[in-house]
Amino acid sequence: MDHAVALVQAYLRINGYFTVSEYPVILPDPAGGYRTATDLDMLAFRFPGVGQVSPQDALQDAKGAEIPDPALGVRGDHPDMLIGEVKEGRAELNGAATDAAVLRAVLTRFGCCPPDEVGDAVEHLQRHGRAPLPDGHEVRLVAFGSTLDTGHSGGRYFRLALGHILEFLEGYVSRHWESLRVAESKDPALGFLLLREKAKRGGE
Repeated sequence: MDHAVALVQAYLRINGYFTVSEYPVILPDPAGGYRTATDLDMLAFRFPGVGQVSPQDALQDAKGAEIPDPALGVRGDHPDMLIGEVKEGRAELNGAATDAAVLRAVLTRFGCCPPDEVGDAVEHLQRHGRAPLPDGHEVRLVAFGSTLDTGHSGGRYFRLALGHILEFLEGYVSRHWESLRVAESKDPALGFLLLREKAKRGGE
């Protein structure tokens, strides 16, 4: 897995999202057969009211950082679906990630829209970067990257900086160390941050 994708995945999971990373979108080829239109770096869904490790941690977060992170722009009591691209450089979406056929495939294959209603959702998503779906939740386009340039795409989709994500994760690990230190995380990014914290505290 790409290092930047792993970092974003750890961040979203800490904030209560279920994630699918590097998802290949396969479409029929007009010339016959099938083709891979793109690999979407991140698909994520968050149910309302999730994200806390324990009731005690919820109190600690009230004094520190909120879950979900306010930078995500979602209320904790609302469901949220993200279709995201992750870049080590500028946060932007590939052309394929906003292609109507790709978005239609994602929304229908994940059960978010029936085929006869997906067209309106896709059009709204392309124009505004977010769209309400028939079952009541919202889907958003989001770009993660080291630098943010809101003027590059006319502000049509949400952006979040990798620097903020790293700072959030480091703070989360530090605040919740007493509970997290007993975990053996197989998540590549979170596992590295746990090892880093253990090494730092061992040195002290």
